[in-house]
Amino acid sequence: MSATTVQKSTADPARTPAVPGGPRGRGRRGLLGTLASHGVLTVASLIALFPIAWLVFLSLGPDKDDYLHPGGIWSKMTFANYSHVLTETNFLDWLKSSLIVSLGTTLIGVIIAASTGYAVSRMRFPGYRKFMWVLLVTQMFPVAVLMVPMYQLLSELQLIDTYFGLILVYCSTAVPYCAWLMKGYFDTIPFEIDEAGRVDGLSPFGTFLRLILPLARPGLAVAAFYSFITAFGEVAFATTFLLDDEKYTFAVGLQSFVSEHDAQRNLMAATAVLIAIPVSAFFYLVQKNLVTGLTSGGTKG
Repeated sequence: MSATTVQKSTADPARTPAVPGGPRGRGRRGLLGTLASHGVLTVASLIALFPIAWLVFLSLGPDKDDYLHPGGIWSKMTFANYSHVLTETNFLDWLKSSLIVSLGTTLIGVIIAASTGYAVSRMRFPGYRKFMWVLLVTQMFPVAVLMVPMYQLLSELQLIDTYFGLILVYCSTAVPYCAWLMKGYFDTIPFEIDEAGRVDGLSPFGTFLRLILPLARPGLAVAAFYSFITAFGEVAFATTFLLDDEKYTFAVGLQSFVSEHDAQRNLMAATAVLIAIPVSAFFYLVQKNLVTGLTSGGTKG
């Protein structure tokens, strides 16, 4: 009786040709899905860029009423509005004041927020959880409620109409949010790094300064950007606490183009375009770490 040996073919799955029309791998999209996603992104980009392009277009009109008839701007475009703003107004004083206040708020705010976030993330002192909730509660009060007590405090400290007084006011707004942000980001950094620093003989402050802060650059970039924008575009506090027109920031200086019966909208548009340049430059400096900091800070709480 002869035994028949049946051999099974063991084809290499890696060499098996893909069946046309078979199921696509996970995460892969067809041509229609790719075109649809690109179309949606294109439309969203155009919607976002349209107000900026429209503002630049209106700034090229020489007449203050050109915004009522924008079609006529094409035949008389000029950069006269920009030259008038740069030479006939206090634009450079507004720029100096805005940079002093914004950069001062950014520097002081980030230092306080980083120190606070690191202390709450690493140290377990009595009431540390309640402390963070208190910071969060401070964001619940509207500006109108805070205006009078802040004015009284600054008046007693003789800080009315000073850059430092306005910086302190802006820090009271920016620090609570940035402290929460930095606390969440420090939670993503392993505790073993702190322990390694202590083994090497570093103090807690030395560990924070030499080991933790270099790893927290994305979070610091987000906190710096938020602090800068908060101070750069704020109007209510700057209008109330700055009395000297030479110390006006951009937000307050724009009001000089608006009178009781008239508004020079062409000059306002040109000034707004010029104002966007420092913000764009600051965003360009921090953009590499901005997305990383925004996503990493929310992984732990």
